Amino acid sequence: MWILATADKNGIPNAVPINFVEILNDKQIMLVDILMKKTIANLEVNPNVAVTVWYEHDGYQIKGKATIETSGANFESGVAQVKKEKPFLDPKGVVIVDITEIYLTTPGPDNGKQL
Repeated sequence: MWILATADKNGIPNAVPINFVEILNDKQIMLVDILMKKTIANLEVNPNVAVTVWYEHDGYQIKGKATIETSGANFESGVAQVKKEKPFLDPKGVVIVDITEIYLTTPGPDNGKQL
């Protein structure tokens, strides 16, 4: 499960589940925008984000700055990813997160450790 957290210009938080994610490289992840109306509005005034991801017992928090793309190779890749699994959905764009920090959220003695 992936959760994307944003905040508006007044610092009011918003968190949404994300179904379609691609790790682009060691410094970037891509999240596909299907129903991110409030999230996109927040990103237009405040590009700082946190992404939480977990699988079974392992979890991470990723922090970074986000940009929105509505055309180009990343967008086309995101559309293809969605259409392959859920052809009835229409992606509106992709959010590219430039990673600045990663923290371990797995329970245990290293919880909270920056990686």
